[in-house]
Amino acid sequence: MVNIMIKTLEIKDLHVSTREGKEILRGVSLVIAPGERHALMGPNGGGKSTLAQVLMNHPAHTVTKGKIILNGKDITALPPDERFKLGLFLGFQYPVEVAGVNFGHYLRMIVNENKPKGAKKVSPIAFRNQLEPAAKMLGFSQELAKRSLNQGFSGGEKKKAEILQLAVLRPKFAILDEPDSGLDVDALRYIAKSIQSLDYPLGLLLITHYQRILSYIKPDFVHIMVGGKIVKSGDAGLAQQIEKAGYEQFSETL
Repeated sequence: MVNIMIKTLEIKDLHVSTREGKEILRGVSLVIAPGERHALMGPNGGGKSTLAQVLMNHPAHTVTKGKIILNGKDITALPPDERFKLGLFLGFQYPVEVAGVNFGHYLRMIVNENKPKGAKKVSPIAFRNQLEPAAKMLGFSQELAKRSLNQGFSGGEKKKAEILQLAVLRPKFAILDEPDSGLDVDALRYIAKSIQSLDYPLGLLLITHYQRILSYIKPDFVHIMVGGKIVKSGDAGLAQQIEKAGYEQFSETL
């Protein structure tokens, strides 16, 4: 019998509570295939960022029911580093500054650590040649590789730095938690251009409040999350409906 690997990120009936026992997610199910772009929208406090954090096993939350399946493997109990090695990436809503950690060295270390056993490591010169075009596409100067990770970065630069890491590390699936928050129009275009330039089928879950970013990164599917549940799914037209009518129309579904 031929063993065919199921290449998806699958969230199955996921229930999540805080450590204090407050339920946040109440049965979330979603399947993302390679190359698909899913947008997750909803009002504040609906559970969107909690879902992003749980997908990378944030310690503040506990999965009480359901599973997270990555390429046929149950990763519900795996630590964050193991999830990353399997191809899952999280772009943070609030990236932290790490003083003393050189941005370029940090990225090259991760690339080399995740190479297959016995594979040749990327040299500093080869990595710089790889990093500079990706950084230029995001509007960064050549001095980026000399700076500490996110230290002294503006809010927009931090968001662009997350996308730069995505472009260099090339994960199979990425969750981007509000990459558009706090961005001006130019920064938003840089981010969209960088994501669209990826030359492989990235499975993307993009969390946002607004339709604005979806004008640049066209979603295949849009999901509305209210009260810890996905209450409606549709195509890109659903985001336009939200822009006109808001989220209150879905409160009666709870």
